[in-house]
This record gives sequence, structure tokens and C-alpha cells, in this order.
Amino acid sequence: MSKAQPGMTKVQPGMSGAQPGMSGAQPGMSMERADIAFEVNGAAVSVCVPPVRRLSSVLRDELRLTGTKVGCDAGDCGACTVLVDGEPVCACLMSAASAAGTVVTTVEGLANGRLSALQASFLVHGAAQCGICTPGLLIAATALLDSNPNPTEAETQDALGGVLCRCTGYRKIVAAVMDAGRFASASTDGAAPHPPAGTFSPYSDGEKGQVSAPATPSPRLSRREGKGDGQHQLQRLDLDRRMPISGHAVGSSPIRLDGLPKVTGGEKFGGDSFPAEALAVLVVRSPHYHARFAFGDLDAWVKVHPGIVGVFTAADVPGKNCFGVIAPFADQPALAENFSRFRGEAVALVAGEREAILDLDLADFPVRWIELPHLLQPCEAQAGGAELIHENRPANLLTSGFVERGDPEAALAGAAFIVSGAIDTSYVEHAYIEPEAGCAYMDGDTLVVVACTQAPYMDRDDVAKVLGLAVDKVRIVPTATGGGFGSKLDVSLQPLIGLVAMKTGRPAALAYTRHESMISTTKRHPAEMKATIGADADGRVTGMIFAGDFNTGAYASWGPTVANRVPVHASGPYATPNYRAEGRAIHTNGPISGAFRGFGVPQATIMQETLYDELAERLDLDRLDFRLKNCLRNGSETVTGQRLESGVGIAECLEALRPHWMRALIDADTFNSANDSRKRGVGVASCWYGCGNTSLPNPSTIRVGISAEGDVVLHQGAVDIGQGSNTVIAQICADALGLPLEKFRLKSADTAITPDAGKTSASRQTFVTGKAAEKAGRALRDTMLRFANVSEKAAIALEGASLAIREGEATRHIDLSTLKADADGLVFRAEESYDPPTLPLDAKGQGKPYAVYGYGAQIAELEVDLKLGTVKLVKITAAHDVGKAINPLLAEGQIEGGIAQGIGMALMEEYIPGRTENLHDYLIPTIGDVPPIETILIEVPDPEGPFGAKGLGEHVLIPTAPAILNAIRHATGVLVCKIPATPSRIRAAIRDKEARR
Repeated sequence: MSKAQPGMTKVQPGMSGAQPGMSGAQPGMSMERADIAFEVNGAAVSVCVPPVRRLSSVLRDELRLTGTKVGCDAGDCGACTVLVDGEPVCACLMSAASAAGTVVTTVEGLANGRLSALQASFLVHGAAQCGICTPGLLIAATALLDSNPNPTEAETQDALGGVLCRCTGYRKIVAAVMDAGRFASASTDGAAPHPPAGTFSPYSDGEKGQVSAPATPSPRLSRREGKGDGQHQLQRLDLDRRMPISGHAVGSSPIRLDGLPKVTGGEKFGGDSFPAEALAVLVVRSPHYHARFAFGDLDAWVKVHPGIVGVFTAADVPGKNCFGVIAPFADQPALAENFSRFRGEAVALVAGEREAILDLDLADFPVRWIELPHLLQPCEAQAGGAELIHENRPANLLTSGFVERGDPEAALAGAAFIVSGAIDTSYVEHAYIEPEAGCAYMDGDTLVVVACTQAPYMDRDDVAKVLGLAVDKVRIVPTATGGGFGSKLDVSLQPLIGLVAMKTGRPAALAYTRHESMISTTKRHPAEMKATIGADADGRVTGMIFAGDFNTGAYASWGPTVANRVPVHASGPYATPNYRAEGRAIHTNGPISGAFRGFGVPQATIMQETLYDELAERLDLDRLDFRLKNCLRNGSETVTGQRLESGVGIAECLEALRPHWMRALIDADTFNSANDSRKRGVGVASCWYGCGNTSLPNPSTIRVGISAEGDVVLHQGAVDIGQGSNTVIAQICADALGLPLEKFRLKSADTAITPDAGKTSASRQTFVTGKAAEKAGRALRDTMLRFANVSEKAAIALEGASLAIREGEATRHIDLSTLKADADGLVFRAEESYDPPTLPLDAKGQGKPYAVYGYGAQIAELEVDLKLGTVKLVKITAAHDVGKAINPLLAEGQIEGGIAQGIGMALMEEYIPGRTENLHDYLIPTIGDVPPIETILIEVPDPEGPFGAKGLGEHVLIPTAPAILNAIRHATGVLVCKIPATPSRIRAAIRDKEARR
């Protein structure tokens, strides 16, 4: 064991500005400091900290090694995994004193100036999406490969089982680890597997106040230092995936352009770059679902707590203390006034010096609570005489959505077969591995907020309103976002840290704890749904009636979107000539329900697809054939009366599944004939999803130009939360422009320098922002060709600072450095917007709500233990129509990640306020819970999409849960009607079935 040597670096308290007072806060543990020496990444260091300080906090706050992430501070997520004397350890569970004299390796130490083989494999396999869990996975996998260079899949899953990932679905991670040896033994003559350092960064270049990633390592590959067989580069067979040639970016799978910092630890998330002088902030929250409260003497409390600078309440909010994502329904205060409406609501802020906040115990905070009656279920909130949660919303109804076509009652009355059912779903927590984090500071008279977000311009508008500022006096600078899935569309800490920065004149920083994130942020809407579907004797669906109540919680958030989107989609991608659907968003005192990958459609699809299975059984039709008989096709009309002229790919998805379906049914029959206590089931489900806002404006704007140095500068404001928009939108723009991807330099989302590309939600960025990028690329190309006075058939190329234009045999060179540059340093530029063509819905929900729909279908194969009620997933096969796969590898990653979240929704995820407010009690799929996934990319182009592309992000989750539930029913003969289908619920359903015999 290596000991720290004399002459080592000594870090003094307060030197680091990485995360003041937030990572590893341990209130009430103030004590004397001690000098603690150990080795980190080959360098001897000494820190003077309390011996009980978490190692994760020491690494991040004192040593600025922010590649080690903090997702829970409880050892549940594994994001903080480091090597201690060669063994993987959760740094949040290890004290600084325990690290004394050890050798610690963090993700920053894996590269040693060049990528390790494992890091290279992660890049090539697309194993890093948002990147927040990637350092922990790399460290755990490094320990495995050091002892076992050729692990099996089971060995890989076992070694990585303690690290949670919410984005990838784990399959590409497993593949990358198992394949890492190939990169260590490659020849040395390959090219770098990524752009040169600094070519393409997810951060704005050189902008004041912008956090920038550290210098990236050399692209050479090696095993970890000391383990090695030399320095190696990627095999030639992978180089064609690095950078496509000009005009061939679309359809290729280059390594994601922001991938390098994700695997080196250089990526900067919300909590990774706090200013050294920042005040740390704590939020005082309501412990009750509904309560009145009053403060005591706050000034006196501040005086007796050294290092506390101030306490701020609703009385300090200078603007309109109200925010919300949908303006007419905005109803949530940044800080509650006089009474709180849900457990976890923010009522006050405490700001202080980092060490004071670390040692602060809020038990004596002067606030008095009077608990009030509360309503947690929609049925309670709708009961006669129920107290109104918002006085202006009678019967606690936020809003409702409605679609009606034909005469559904008559159709059902005349149907040869009818099925009816009811399904209830639960709260589902987003469980992104990065809790909300950010900092704010004043830049002159402009408030700058640097934080994780999915919607920078929406954040800007809400922060400006709450803090009484003009919108041009608020700048939102998104950091890398460690997962979002919809919840980071709503503001969380942005107005809070902005308020402290404004009031104190000092930077303010805040990172939510895992518990704080889970109790205060939005959830998937619980739904109580009923439906009836009828078909004629030939198996054609004739009518459907659907009704769903969605628990929207204490405030509106995205409740109106859910209420309006569900009735449009509740029919599924099937021709339904007679139809009525209503979705209602009901207020309760429960957690706020917001956007979560599908806006209510996953819940409604469970209702519809499980009834389709029952109807197929009544008709004695194969379940896949029944869906094919009824699915939408080109020329079909939807339940809103929208005629789909082209681009309808659901039939192609279902047909692609047919051989897998037949094989799976045979396998199930064979298995079931040989087993009594375990039964295999096969389920299928379909989906459709409208890309973008429902019948509302939904524009994106993209700016692209050529710099005097010969770079293509892309102002791309679509926040990449792991889905790959930084890469995909650049690919689209590159081919539209006709220049190679490697020439592009990104100026990423920042309200001061990038046009508004809209929020990252509703599967809109590839379609909407991609279309704007396509238009901008073509416009820039036209501008350059007109300047050169050549035809549109001319070819363009950038050769250093020279623009080469070739037409026929002639080539003209234009010295870009001689041209006048604008304020952005561009000598040629174009800016284009795109807003999908939609039409409003009338009183009966008739109209054109979306310009483009995506389609998909999935098969789930599983085994159920009839005695225990446990489910073992065997395989999922997914066919999704993406229109055009701009980047097939990233599309596959989206599908696998969405399926993993669908698995959680179906089988285990149930957020219960007061009980499952951490990642130990709230279960999400681990690496061992996701079975093999076979992805089939269907490309039925849509004329509206860029190069024919459609959205994908939401679609991929929607069919998974109903396919699993249908497979459970196929195996057991019972349908679980309360989701998730936990073992206890499956066993209860089986017992009920047996009792009825």
C-alpha cells in the first residue's frame, strides 16, 4: 500500500469551489479537522478536513475531482464508485479518515493522458448517454477487467450490479465491458476515435460565465497505467464509425460528439462547477401534506448561527411568486406563503458559508406548523364537500381533455364482441441519477443561472417573472444534464438560488439531496382508467369509450398537457371509427405530477392494449393478427379526424415482429409443457405518439455559420439530456450544408448566445429542431453558393481558412480571413426556424393535433413463478418506426433505455410518499433486470421530418409495460389491474382466479 510522501499537495479548507456545502452534507457533525494523507490518481495529497467527512465530498470539494458523482449519499446508486487500493468502493460511504494511507483511483485517473481501452469501448458502443453514471460504471468495470480480462455477461452484470443507470438500459454497457479487450489489443495505426480536443464541446466557447470542460486527453488508447501492454489505438474496423465523409452523416453512427468528456470525468453537471466564494443554500420544506405555518424571529436565529448569512421567505420574493410551465395554469409559488399544499414544498431558504451549512442542524429553525386535513386520492378530492386545494378550481378539477368521433354508444350496442376493464397506475419517480443542482450569480445587472435543465428559455421566463426582472436580465446556462425524462422541464432550484444571489450579491449554490429531489419534484401521473371496446364479427374494432382521472397533485405543472394528450392517443394506433375519450387532471395534496416520458400516454396504452388482448381472445384471433387487422395505414383517419396521407409505419412494425412472435409462442408452449410451477408468457403491444406540442405552436430556431478560421459554428440550443441531440442535430445540419461533421463546432444551449430551440420534451428535438437545422444548413449553403456566383450543384469544402467551391472542372478558393466577420465571428451565416403545421382541436377534439407521429410495437417474453408471483424477463423485441434513423446507434440506445423504464413501470416502480423517498426503497431496474433486447429499426419516412425522420424518445417506453402485462396474463391467465405488477399483486390475482374455479 502506497503512503503519501513528504512534499505532497496540501489542500486548505475553502480552496475548492466545486460544490460548497452540498456533496456529503452531514448536519450536526461539526468537529476538529485533521490532516489526512493519501494518494489519488498517482499523486500524493493531504487534506485538512473533519475525519468523518465523506470521501466523495473530499474528492469533489477539496480536490476538485468532480468526475466522481454524488447521486444519493447512501450507497444506493453507485455513481460515486472509486477504487481504493484496487477495490471498488462507494466513496459516499467511506470517511476521509478511512482513506488515510490508501491509493485512490477516480475516473480522471483512468486515462492518464490517453483513453483506456474500456473508455474507448464505451464510446464506440454508445454506452454513455447522459453520462452521470458513466464514471461509476467505468470504475467498477475497471476493477473487473483488472482481475478478469474476458468476463462473461453474468460476471459483468454481477460486477456492475451496484451502479444504477437510468438512461441506457444497460445493454450497451455490458457489451462495452465485454468488448473492451478488443481495443487494448488493436494495432497502433488507427486514427483517433473522436474529434480533436476542443473541436466539439457541449459548452459555449469562451463565453463569459460559461463553465467549460477541462482539457481532454490525447486520443491514444491503453490499458490502465501499470497494467499495460503498450499504447494502442482503435482497430481500423471501427474507424468508419468515427466521422462520416461529407454528405453521409445522416444514417451513420459516429461516436457521439459530446462523448469524450463523459468517459474521462470532464463533463460538468449541475453540481460540478460551483464558484469558490458561493454561498451554500439549504431549503426548509414542509413536513406535511397540507399545513399552515408561521415563522418566528428569523433575524435572531441567524445571529446565533455563525456563518449563516440570511434566511429568505416568500416575503423576499420581488416579483410574482408564481411559476408554471403552461402560463394560463401557472400556480406554484417559488416559496410557499402561509400554508403548504404538499409534503416537501419549499417555504424558506437558508444561505451561509459552506462549512456553516455543512454543520447546520435545522431542528431549531423557527417555524411553527399547524397540520391541516389533506386529500391524496382523486376520489377524495372529487367527493362532495371536499376542501378546494385551489379556490379557483371547482371540484379540484384542474382541466380536462375530450375527443369524440361518431356514435360510440351505438357502435358498442351493435358490436358482436365487447370487453370492458379498469386499470390503476401509481406514481412513478423519474429517478435520474443527478439530483437537481446549480449556481447563480450576478454579472453586472444580469442574473446568470448555471444549472441542469431541459428548457432554458422556459427557465429564463419563469425566473424573470418570480424575481421581477426583465427577461433580458436573466441568462440561463444549462450544464450537462444527468437525466431528465420530463421532470427537469419544470424549474426547481433556479429561482431559489437566483433570489439568494440577488439579495446577497454573492454567488449562491445548491444541490438537492436524493431525498429532497424525490419529495419535491414531479412524478408520472397516477391514473384511474376505465374503457370499453367493441368489435364486429370479422374482428374490426367498431367503437371505444375511455375515461381517465389523472392525479395531478398540488400544482398544475404538465397536468393540462396530460389531460389533452391522453384522449388523442387512448385509441392506440388503430382505426376506431366511433370513439369518445376524456382525460381529467385532478388536484390532490399529493406530489406534483408532471411530464414523464409520454405525458400520460403510457398509462392509457396499458388500458387499451390489455383490452385488445381480451378482445382478440373473445374473437379467437391471434393477438398480433388482430392488431394488424385494425392498425392505421396510409390514408386512415385518426380519432381526431386527421387524415394520415403517408408515413404510417405501425403495420411495418407489427409485420417485422411476426417471425419473432411465432418463435416466441412455440418456445412458450414447449416450456409450459415441461413446467408446472413456472409458466412462460408472450405479450405484444403497440404505440403511436404525436411529436411535439398538442395543437400548439412549437417552434425551434437554429443558427449556423462559417467562421473566419474555417469552422462551421452551430448555435444549437436543444438541450442534450443523453438522447444525443448534440450529435443528431449536427449530423442533419452537416448533410444539409454539404460539409463534413468534423468541421462543426458547437455553441450549445445558453439563452445569451443560442436561439430558442424549444424544450427537450415530447420527442420533438430530432423532428422539430432537426428540421430547423436542415433548413439552416441548406440556407447557409445557398448563401455561400450565391456569394461565389455558382449553381446549386457546386460542391463546397473547407480547407483551413479557405472555402473551396468546385463546379465542373473549375475550383475557386475564397480566403475567409479576408471577409468581414459579424459580432459572432461569422463570415457567412444563416438562421432558420421551423414550427410543425398543426390545427387546433374543436369542442369534440377534432382537428390536426400533430404534424408527425412515430410508431412502434414490442414483444415481451417472460416467465412467472406461480407460487411466488415473481417475473423473470427472457427477451424483449422492439420494432420502432423512426422515419429515418439519423444515428442508428443512438436510436438503439434510446430504445433500450426506454424499455428499461417501461420494465420499471410494469413490475416494480411505485412512489409512495413518506415510504419510498430514496433509491433503496424505491426500486428501479438494475443491470440484472433488463433482459436481452433485439431492436428492429423501421424507416417509413415522413415528408415533414428532416430527411424523413420522426421522434423516438417517448415512443420506446409506451408499449413495454402493456406488453409485459399481456405476457403475464398469457402465462397465468390473470391480468393485474393495479400497476406495478408486483409479486404480491400477481399472487393475489392468481389466488382470486383459483377461488373462482
